[in-house]
Amino acid sequence: MKVSNVTLRRRLLWSLLLFCVLFVALMVRLAYVQLGQGKELSERAEDLWRRQLPFTAKRGEILDRNGTALAFNISSPTVWAIPVQVKEPEKAAMALSPLIGMSQEKILEKLKKKKSMNVKLQPGGRKITMELAQKIRDLKLPGIIVAEDNKRYYPYGDLAAHILGFTGIDNQGITGIEQKYDDRLKGFDGNISYLSDAGGRLMPGSSEKYAEPRDGLSLELTIDKSIQSIMERELDQAMVKFQARGAWSIAMNPKTGEILAMASRPGYEPALYKEYPAEVYNRNLPIWMTYEPGSTFKIITLAAALEEKKVDLNRDTFFDPGYVKVGGAKLRCWKKGGHGSETFLEVVENSCNPGFVELGQRLGKETLFKYIRNFGFGSKTGIDLNGEENGILFKLANVGTVELATTSFGQGVSVTPIQQVAAVSAAINGGNLYKPFVSKAWINSETNMIVEETKPELIRRVISEETSRKVREALESVVAKGTGRPAFIDGYRVGGKTGTAQIVVNGRYSATEHIVSFIGFAPADDPQIVVYTAVDNPKGVQFGGVVAAPIVQNILEDALHYMKVPQRKDQITKEYKYGETKIVTVPDLVGASVQDLYEDLNMNFMLSKSGSGTTVVSQAPKPGSRVDQGATIRIYMGSAETGTGVGDKAP
Repeated sequence: MKVSNVTLRRRLLWSLLLFCVLFVALMVRLAYVQLGQGKELSERAEDLWRRQLPFTAKRGEILDRNGTALAFNISSPTVWAIPVQVKEPEKAAMALSPLIGMSQEKILEKLKKKKSMNVKLQPGGRKITMELAQKIRDLKLPGIIVAEDNKRYYPYGDLAAHILGFTGIDNQGITGIEQKYDDRLKGFDGNISYLSDAGGRLMPGSSEKYAEPRDGLSLELTIDKSIQSIMERELDQAMVKFQARGAWSIAMNPKTGEILAMASRPGYEPALYKEYPAEVYNRNLPIWMTYEPGSTFKIITLAAALEEKKVDLNRDTFFDPGYVKVGGAKLRCWKKGGHGSETFLEVVENSCNPGFVELGQRLGKETLFKYIRNFGFGSKTGIDLNGEENGILFKLANVGTVELATTSFGQGVSVTPIQQVAAVSAAINGGNLYKPFVSKAWINSETNMIVEETKPELIRRVISEETSRKVREALESVVAKGTGRPAFIDGYRVGGKTGTAQIVVNGRYSATEHIVSFIGFAPADDPQIVVYTAVDNPKGVQFGGVVAAPIVQNILEDALHYMKVPQRKDQITKEYKYGETKIVTVPDLVGASVQDLYEDLNMNFMLSKSGSGTTVVSQAPKPGSRVDQGATIRIYMGSAETGTGVGDKAP
């Protein structure tokens, strides 16, 4: 069929119009892509071309309360490879193999990867020494880069290990403070970035970009390294001496809740954590361990009874036959035959179970358990460490006469060490329960300025100041006259309480396994430090006063001297048992004659004389010093007129 000219022209016109429409649409689309999406597409393209070489941020240091670094970083570079830039893979592998301890085959496998992305030559090339890093740089191998990196270093080995925790190969916190505050300690990594084509070659005209890493914040703890060292020394000695299954201890400022020291045994070294069982480094016993506290819990019953005015310690009396019958059960005192007639102050001094059952009965279950919960038992203290347990208390509806009786002297309930320390601190600090904490301040690593500081947090008042004073005086009497005498420190007013708790084995109380403990504080008139120590299943004699009290005594004595806490003069005189060494005061012997010396000393001291003459011109120790009875006093004899002996010089 023949097409007319008109039809042909019409078709050409429509074709032209269609072409114009398509052309305009293409131009609009091109303009939209160029102008509207140009920036986004350029950025997406650059993302495809850009390669990054990371620079790890420095993890913030962990410091003790005096600024001593307990955990910090040391430079430990990492070896990277850009496979497409490695010109002679076999030669590079041969050179690197003996340096980083990897086989040539393993290195070559990484160097021959058909991709432009950077790869780590790990494990051997990861976190190497500075000396080794320099050796690799000196090889000047194309495509081999040594990038800055660092690793965690714990300068004091196992000191405070359960508090600090440790980090993994990527400097990520795994346990302890390292894990608890990982997001604040780790900082933000930086990098050097560059553009490369699909073959990994640098793109002409492109330049490198450097994003500086931002270091993490440093954390100052409430922990005092010196007190921590004292505590761990004592726990180490206890583990050896008593062949114990475990031991733990806490030292706290009772007025603020600041943890001054905290330790567990068995211990471990953070840098070598892989060499230890997981249960050792995962369990911070002072906050994780739950057990029946024994007689240390009697402090709570005592405080409640005094606050409710259910007892006058000096006037009220009690007769202890050695047991008490409650609800068909016969609950025994630790002393066979009992303590006989005693005041309630002596009940506390003697840690008499039947006497505390009487206090519990006077209080009643509602009142006693109200105070137990107000002192913080049955719930977490909220300390800023992971792994804290709740402990277990009887439900009030399930508390009968027997449960009330056993709870009053610390049996049948389950508590944690940190709960006990917080509660006893409240009982002796004026009646205020504080939240324990270990993080004191966050510090900018570059400016060294404090950016955030933790303030003491008062949870509640549990007893009055007057009641707290009475509790302190009673517990000081325990140490001077009662079961806590092994914790007595001459020159300081020490208060405290022993604890001996049977361990439940297969649903029954074991007759041979115990957790023995002691909680002590000083000075008793103005407590500066509270120390709790427990030893799990010590061999030999299993009493808190015999095993744990001397440990706390040593920790307290060294800590008080270190803290420069002044000694007290109004200390309760210690009552001595047969065989115990007495502490006596050194008299002033200067000016005394030889005859006077032997009349006045009364066999309390030995003498060591030096010099000639008939009169004492100097002595050591100085007058007023406190020493063991029978100690030697060095005296220097001379003339009363000259003050020195012939050929001798007074000290």
